[in-house]
Amino acid sequence: MTSGSAIGISTMRPCCRILCNYKSPSIFGFSPTKFSDSAIMGMLTRSGHHKSNHRHRYNTCDSQIVGYINMINPNRRDFSVSGSNLGLVRDFSTSVCVNIGSFRPRVASLIPHVASDFRNHSTSVDSHAHDTSFEKIYIQSGLNVKPLVIEKIETDQSKLEEVSEEECDVSNDNLDNLKDLSENKVRREVSELEKEAWKLLRDAVVTYCGNPVGTVAANDSADKQPLNYDQVFIRDFVPSALAFLLNGEGEIVKNFLLHTLQLQSWEKTVDCYSPGQGLMPASFKVRTVPLDGSNEAFEEVLDPDFGESAIGRVAPVDSGLWWIILLRAYGKLTGDYTLQDRVDVQTGIRLILKLCLTDGFDMFPSLLVTDGSCMIDRRMGIHGHPLEIQALFYSALRCSREMLIVNDATKSLVAAVSNRLSALCFHMREYYWVDMKKINEIYRYKTEEYSTDAVNKFNIYPEQIPSWLVDWISEDGGYFIGNVQPAHMDFRFFTLGNLWAIVSSLGTTRQNQSILNLIEAKWDDIVAQMPLKICYPALEGEEWRIITGCDPKNTPWSYHNGGSWPTLLWQFTLACMKMGRPDLAQKAVDSAGKRLSVDRWPEYYDTRNGRFIGKQSRLMQTWTIAGFLTSKMLLENPEKASSLFWEEDFELLQNCVCMLSKASRRKCSRFASRSQFLV
Repeated sequence: MTSGSAIGISTMRPCCRILCNYKSPSIFGFSPTKFSDSAIMGMLTRSGHHKSNHRHRYNTCDSQIVGYINMINPNRRDFSVSGSNLGLVRDFSTSVCVNIGSFRPRVASLIPHVASDFRNHSTSVDSHAHDTSFEKIYIQSGLNVKPLVIEKIETDQSKLEEVSEEECDVSNDNLDNLKDLSENKVRREVSELEKEAWKLLRDAVVTYCGNPVGTVAANDSADKQPLNYDQVFIRDFVPSALAFLLNGEGEIVKNFLLHTLQLQSWEKTVDCYSPGQGLMPASFKVRTVPLDGSNEAFEEVLDPDFGESAIGRVAPVDSGLWWIILLRAYGKLTGDYTLQDRVDVQTGIRLILKLCLTDGFDMFPSLLVTDGSCMIDRRMGIHGHPLEIQALFYSALRCSREMLIVNDATKSLVAAVSNRLSALCFHMREYYWVDMKKINEIYRYKTEEYSTDAVNKFNIYPEQIPSWLVDWISEDGGYFIGNVQPAHMDFRFFTLGNLWAIVSSLGTTRQNQSILNLIEAKWDDIVAQMPLKICYPALEGEEWRIITGCDPKNTPWSYHNGGSWPTLLWQFTLACMKMGRPDLAQKAVDSAGKRLSVDRWPEYYDTRNGRFIGKQSRLMQTWTIAGFLTSKMLLENPEKASSLFWEEDFELLQNCVCMLSKASRRKCSRFASRSQFLV
């Protein structure tokens, strides 16, 4: 066994002609397909015949990616840089090239030397065509090389017995128990509710060319107008991915990450204008189309939606951020860091960062976006610098800082990420945070200040403080408000943004505790009978008419306007576990468990208390199902949960360079954070 490792890209191009079906009695609805050499040659002949004339806007499966798995220590990250212009070679103690599944790019090659121009675009650094920071890539010669397909790895029973006899003197009963543990994953007794949820989740799995690649948004057979709920959404798949990962099933997540990465390379055009190259699609659909106009031969294709078909034609800003967050979670929960170290994955991260870190006219470190660019994908008055985007942006930056390979080509990008993290952290803690003390401070603001020492930097008028807020916020509670812009503060409580502020340590320890204190104190408002409100309070009356444009779907206490979304449960659970409050999460999970199955797993609930199923809510909503399962498993696996959140990073805070006085409230957040952390 050699000590080096590399990625090989096979030239085999099996043509997939399978009708996609996400309902199957098997675990994922597929079984591995094996081809003989003669069959491969036949398919190569056919695929080569039609490839050059196939120009429709789809992604098809017609090549294979071969990667490596470190069989000794999957957490090993050491590498050595080769002088060859082929790239970077990792030095593992023992590694082996294995086939990691079918990933069939038609649009862009994964070889940097012959790739399309798309892959030659870096973020803020030079082209990587001759960069030594990437893994060595070679083309396997000929068709005689057979990819090694590993379907299952089992512990050798003879070795287990040998170890048992030599090192442990145990009884036969104990030995049998050890054998059982080696052959199967440790299984606990699951409730009937969880069994039902797992069945529904597996029924929602979508396959592409025989491999699982995601889950549909909703899988209600009675729904005659699914709209785009039969597609795989990046943000919707995250709780499904975590459920599979926590259950020891990583293949579907790896396939999803790689296929959506390939879609990133597409040219996107809306009304003759193309957005940035790093944009990830909001969703994709697996379609079966005739092969070159034939009525007998078919092939599967991926059809992505980058927002050109969405309501309002808004690009999904959060898709790329969720993709980076999920990529880190995959490595943390599987121990397979080779995926995030691949050349194409590293390039994908850099493209997303380039899109987010591009210089513009904005004076603030927060991302400027339009309305409807995240989970709240309709007009709800969140345009500008919404909290949800900033919290996900901060999380994605922290993920990228961990995963980016540092070398001469990326060191400037890594420095830019670190600087943005410091600036964003300070900005959010200083200007988005409100508690009783801060509200009283805003109440006494002077306006029209013109100086660098102004306290009221955004010229906020005290009259903007809503009447409901003064009596609503608890004495020991606080939260990050929804938006800050010149002369405007959106005081609504947005749940997802505040939960991710906790998970990512965007807030200080004291701020994170205050958020949970507020949720506990206002349980009837934020959680009520079905966790959790997407925002509080709802827009009503004239405010609803002006801000939403009289949106009939976002009526008060419905959908995005104060509706209750069970999928937020897993994020609430993760935040509670980080702050040592699993009791709050368990209370919410128990409350949701009483109704979800009876109500057939709705997408959202209506009314102020979350009593009614949403008037336009889809049933059998996958991220509702997955969110419940993920919450249950996070509560039962605190060690795995701990790998999904971040603690305070004082190295980042030390880089926070601000010109504020160290006196009173205006001192830099790094000092306040450190004092709170040490208490």
